[in-house]
Amino acid sequence: MDAAATLRTARLESGLSQAELARRAGTSQATISAYESGSKQPALSTLERLLAATGHRLDIRPEAPTRQPSAREIERRGRILAQVLSLAEALPAKRRSRLRYPSLNPLQLRAAGSPKS
Repeated sequence: MDAAATLRTARLESGLSQAELARRAGTSQATISAYESGSKQPALSTLERLLAATGHRLDIRPEAPTRQPSAREIERRGRILAQVLSLAEALPAKRRSRLRYPSLNPLQLRAAGSPKS
């Protein structure tokens, strides 16, 4: 659940400003703003109180049960993870500042069909 979006939606549906909601809930407009922006997370009891001040209520319903992967699926995912980690370890840890190319011998260039200088 996204508390910030839930609170903002409830406030807007109720036609309340942040200041009016704050007055009704006994808090400050700055606190309401912080909750709605997600920079602060209200406690569950605070969220319930704020929603009640908008005329809404918090309704918690169970979601569909999550499926537990089988032992075979866990093993398969483990192998994939090991392959990804192995690939990541093979990559250079940091980028080289300059690309390095093998030096080319001018005789090799001529033999490859480059025009003579």
